[in-house]
Amino acid sequence: MIQVFNQSLMVTGFVFVMMLVIEYINVLSSGKWQQSLALHKMSQYVLAGFLGAVPGCLGAFVVVAMYSHRLLSLGAVVTAMITTTGDEAFIMLAMIPKEALILTCLLFIIGIIAGFLADLVMEHKGINTVEECKELPLHSVESCRCYPKGNILQQWKQRSPFRTTLTVGLAIFFIAVALGEIGPPEWNWIRVSILIVSALALFVVTTVPDHFLEEHLWDHVVRKHVPRIFIWTFGTLLVMYFLIHQLHLDNLIRDNQWTILLVASLVGLIPESGPHLVFVTLYSQGIIPISILFASSIVQDGHGMLPLLAQSRRSFLVVKAINFIVGLSLGALVLSMGY
Repeated sequence: MIQVFNQSLMVTGFVFVMMLVIEYINVLSSGKWQQSLALHKMSQYVLAGFLGAVPGCLGAFVVVAMYSHRLLSLGAVVTAMITTTGDEAFIMLAMIPKEALILTCLLFIIGIIAGFLADLVMEHKGINTVEECKELPLHSVESCRCYPKGNILQQWKQRSPFRTTLTVGLAIFFIAVALGEIGPPEWNWIRVSILIVSALALFVVTTVPDHFLEEHLWDHVVRKHVPRIFIWTFGTLLVMYFLIHQLHLDNLIRDNQWTILLVASLVGLIPESGPHLVFVTLYSQGIIPISILFASSIVQDGHGMLPLLAQSRRSFLVVKAINFIVGLSLGALVLSMGY
């Protein structure tokens, strides 16, 4: 039980610091990395795949916004949603970093091919699924002085409780990782990576202005993402602990891999971050093969599709159906090859 709690803290802490850094980079660049879009279709797929590969929900939300304004095709949305794994991308980087990087590269390639073929078929059939809308519930990106040189000391003299809480929390996490209380017990590249990102997050929290700290980091990252990530992580690891170590269902799962493949693909249809973590955990413990995690990763998209569900249920269903077919088919192919 203590091991489950410590692993949950490590995963949540890593996700948290990564989200802080990504939010900082996004606002620092004033969202300019979102705005460069070439005219021809292939560049749309590459851009959508890149945005989908960015850990978290932001890249997927940007793709939905571009699609609603007729800047991207529905095939580009397919590309992004195949490539993205939502907040679970952070968790996979923490639990299975090598496999997470390989998986992301594969999803990027498969997403581009699937997006291209989806557009080809829909254009041939004369299908138009675009419903233009100018208002979507996306994370705002405004001009912000992220490093207010000359005012940092004054900010600390008049520091808010948010700055104090985040700084102390990150410092405790950094020290716990450095001492091996949380995360890998030995010094390796995973511990070093967590410490580097944590140090960057500490720099962000101690230097950004109050507006950025409260609206972008506290309200968006801490309040909206961190509790849900910890609850899903701890809950999933706890369930896996009882299933595997208490009920000893690991052999049952191993003996019914084709059924689990179908279940994983169906669960991926849920437009929410969290359920996919079950299969990440099962794979990390060697209970399911890579093919099932592969299929689940293709079908699921975190909660990146929620804005599209609010905007166009038809487009939502089309994208989900395409991704389900691609995920289940490729997962079955890889499983039949023995992986």
